[in-house]
Amino acid sequence: MKNLAGLMKQASQMQSRMEEVQANLAALSVEGSAGAGLVSVTLGGKNDLRAVKIDPKLLDPNEVEMLQDLLIAAFADAREKVDAAAAEEMRKATGGLDLPAGLKLPF
Repeated sequence: MKNLAGLMKQASQMQSRMEEVQANLAALSVEGSAGAGLVSVTLGGKNDLRAVKIDPKLLDPNEVEMLQDLLIAAFADAREKVDAAAAEEMRKATGGLDLPAGLKLPF
C-alpha cells in the first residue's frame, strides 16, 4: 500500500504541474513574421490567432497572392515558436522525462 500511496502522490503532483503548464501556455504570446517583417502574426500558446499586422506597402491588389503566402509563412513561423515553447514547458513539468512520441499532454 505504501507504493500505491506514493504513486497517487506523484500523480497528483503531475496533475498540478500540467495545470501550471496549461496556465503558462494560455498566457503565452508569440509573434511570427515573414517577408522581412512586412507581415507578422501573434499567436497564443494554444495556437489561437490574436493579431495580424500587414505593412501598408503590401496592400497592392496586384500582389494579393504574395500577401496570402506571407500570411501563411508568418503563421507557420509563429506556430513553430509556440510548439517549441510548449515542448519546453512540458520538459520542465515532466522533469525531462521523455514521453512517447505523439503523446500531447495536456491538450
